[in-house]
Order: sequence, then C-alpha cells, then structure tokens
Amino acid sequence: MSAYIIFIRDRARDHALLETYGPLAQASLASHAMEPLVVYNPVETLEGAEVDGVVMLRFADSAAARAWYDSPAYVEARKVRFLAADYRVFIVDGIG
Repeated sequence: MSAYIIFIRDRARDHALLETYGPLAQASLASHAMEPLVVYNPVETLEGAEVDGVVMLRFADSAAARAWYDSPAYVEARKVRFLAADYRVFIVDGIG
C-alpha cells in the first residue's frame, strides 16, 4: 500500500538556509524510490491556519517512507530544515 510523507511548512524563518536545504533534501532522495506529487504548488486554504508551503511524496509503503526519512543523508538535511523553518511532517498510508 502506498504511503505519503506530507510536509506542511507553517513559517519560514531563514530563506537562505531553505535554499541550502532544498538541494540536500533532493540529493537524499536519489537512492529511494518515490514520486513527488506536490512540491510547493499554490495553496488555497479553506479551513484553519494559512500554510507557507506543502510537499507530498509517494513511497511504496510506510517502511520505505520511514527508511528515507531516517536515512543518514536526510537526517543531515533535516537539521538544516529545523533551523530554517517550522514544519509539520507526517506519514500517512494510502487506500488500497
């Protein structure tokens, strides 16, 4: 069953660091099979707090998603993300 990692950026604090994070995150995905579905496309908030950006990646299953998230390359990349912005990140299983 497909699984999705969804990143919701609530607030960017350091745009220069976000520019550093992007290539690090992308490089960390090179050895992980996934499909980007949403990468900071325009967002229309219908309910709740406005968001600054959204990324949604599809993996084969939650184990594959977690393997990427916990990979050494992404662990290093997310250290930069933690400094650059406030995000909510979660894994959700798809249907079927």
